[in-house]
Amino acid sequence: MTTRLLLLADTHLPKRAKDLPAVVWAAVDEVDLVVHAGDWVDVATLDALVSRAARLVGVAGNNDHGVLRDRLHEFASLTVEGLRFGVVHETGQSTGREARCDAAYPELDVLVFGHSHIPWDTTTPRGLRLLNPGSPTDRRRQPFCTYMTAVVEGGELASVELHEIARPTGGPA
Repeated sequence: MTTRLLLLADTHLPKRAKDLPAVVWAAVDEVDLVVHAGDWVDVATLDALVSRAARLVGVAGNNDHGVLRDRLHEFASLTVEGLRFGVVHETGQSTGREARCDAAYPELDVLVFGHSHIPWDTTTPRGLRLLNPGSPTDRRRQPFCTYMTAVVEGGELASVELHEIARPTGGPA
């Protein structure tokens, strides 16, 4: 069996953009599971992904309030083809992240997180894969806005790909 995933975080709509980029919506239509690691900011984005994604798992971030906090938890877990995933918004500073996450999430194989808007893909000493897809709408100090796709095949994380989103011609730098 093969399961295709789209990993998102820090969409910050409509504060950072009016909508998700077209390439992200195209990815939503192509995957089996969308994982969002928080900072949606508006309920409309959650509702749009719920109605369009084949399956959606998401958590609340530090900028999510009101209805978003009512509908989303701070942590989510799921199993995909026997692989144990966790989703959380914040993991703290980058220094010491691997050791902290190994200690905090001993039951997981993969942890998807957000908050920094900085893509991250490492494996801890215990073997926990840490993935932060960056942000598809707010690049902050990064050269590009980003998102990730992943494939789980035969109970293994077969591939993870970071996608850079090209800036629109004539758009802001």
